[in-house]
Amino acid sequence: MPLISRRDTLSVGLGAAVTGFAGADQAAAERRAPTLTLLLVNDIYKMGEENGRGGFARLNAVVKAERARGVPMLYVHAGDMFSPSLMSGFDQGAHTVELVNLAPPDVFVPGNHEFDFGPEAYAARRREAKFAYFAANMRDADGAPLPGHEDGRIFDLGVAKLGVFGVALPNTAEVSSSGDIRFSPTMETVQREAARLRRAGADLVVCCAHTDRADDLKIVRSRLVDVLLTGHDHDLALTYDGRTVMVESSEEGYYVTAIDLTLGTTGEGAERRTTFTPAFRVHDSRSVTPDPATLARVQEYEKLLAQELDVVIAVLSGELDSRTAIVRSQETAIGDLIADAMREATGADVAVINGGGIRGNRVYPAGHQLTRRDVLSELPFGNRTVVAPVSGADLKAAIENGVSQVEHRAGRFPQVSGLTAIVDRSRPAGDRVVAMTVGGAPLDPQRIYRVATNDFMLKGGDGYGMLGARVQDADLKGKLVASDVMVHARRLGTIAATTGGRIRFL
Repeated sequence: MPLISRRDTLSVGLGAAVTGFAGADQAAAERRAPTLTLLLVNDIYKMGEENGRGGFARLNAVVKAERARGVPMLYVHAGDMFSPSLMSGFDQGAHTVELVNLAPPDVFVPGNHEFDFGPEAYAARRREAKFAYFAANMRDADGAPLPGHEDGRIFDLGVAKLGVFGVALPNTAEVSSSGDIRFSPTMETVQREAARLRRAGADLVVCCAHTDRADDLKIVRSRLVDVLLTGHDHDLALTYDGRTVMVESSEEGYYVTAIDLTLGTTGEGAERRTTFTPAFRVHDSRSVTPDPATLARVQEYEKLLAQELDVVIAVLSGELDSRTAIVRSQETAIGDLIADAMREATGADVAVINGGGIRGNRVYPAGHQLTRRDVLSELPFGNRTVVAPVSGADLKAAIENGVSQVEHRAGRFPQVSGLTAIVDRSRPAGDRVVAMTVGGAPLDPQRIYRVATNDFMLKGGDGYGMLGARVQDADLKGKLVASDVMVHARRLGTIAATTGGRIRFL
């Protein structure tokens, strides 16, 4: 099965037809008279556009235009919205719910970032939503369904009955702050729900998932569903192998994908089955006029932010790179800056943070005037700096965890201060650190070091449970990490933006 990535690319597999980007050959697309349309967005965090593309105003314009076509439609949001963004650091994602409520989806599947502010904030956002939450693999601590959530439902669109169910990321508890909510495995859920919906009379089964690509491919190859609408990987991916459709719609609302299904039947009586032929239309949001009502609300939010955040705190004498692939795979100047700020603020021996907590995904050129907005854009989660006593053995285990998935650019990659580590990527995960020093001296496995980290990691996030082994002795009343960075940057005045060989690869 062909698979398409990254971000701004488009391809299709066998049997599919591309009707074009929005605005191109639209009349021809309309003449094909699809029976129904599925519309997908996923992983949209920033409320405003970037370089004329993306954002909620352009997304909502696409949604409203699709609904105005008069073709039966199911609109799906495949998760990750509440966080991380600059505004989310202030309102825990409430603004995203308000903006999506202006053109609500029929189905919303919670992504891992919906839980970044904890289960209470998640529940509050769910109550504010004017759209339905689907997650068949989520249960409370007692195994009961969560309030306001559905496993799945049959949508009767008049022309067909669609059995639709949701699957949340099964390892959400590891990468976010979901509390005691339980997440069951992906394929166990798919098998159960697909069978249940077909028994209930579904003509076609649609799985709406926030799952990684490995699980996506398992779902497709299982042949249990007809269509998979997915998020999490941030790819623009369209595939059809003659039996199953899989679509993911990039990120940030840059592209919004419509799947037009022309339905037919085969067989008679008990053997009668619904067939379909898909065609794909990818809306490039750059070509869309923003929805006026949504844009007006976004501008109100942005005005409030500007008053507080556009204050210069330092100047860069070198380039600062916070691109996702970089901060999750190597030592970076911005990682050094943040870790140094945490160690300076606490007087700790060492500071360790996860590269996945750095979210700006941009390059700041030399001469850039660093603002409060920049810092909060990079650190939007509202994490606090905490200090814990950690044995040398556990500190090494933490760094081993951090580099264990470097080839996959996982968010656990460590950005550090006060230590150096030499890493051999050719060795098995868990045994890659071949040498470590703390404060210039060899690591002592028996010694207890004071380690500054963030509260997410101390609670075991990104696999860092070893940092909390002595958590009862930890100082859990730290300031916001972003505040520590602002103080540190203002003290420096000029930031050199260089690295010093803290994490070195053989």
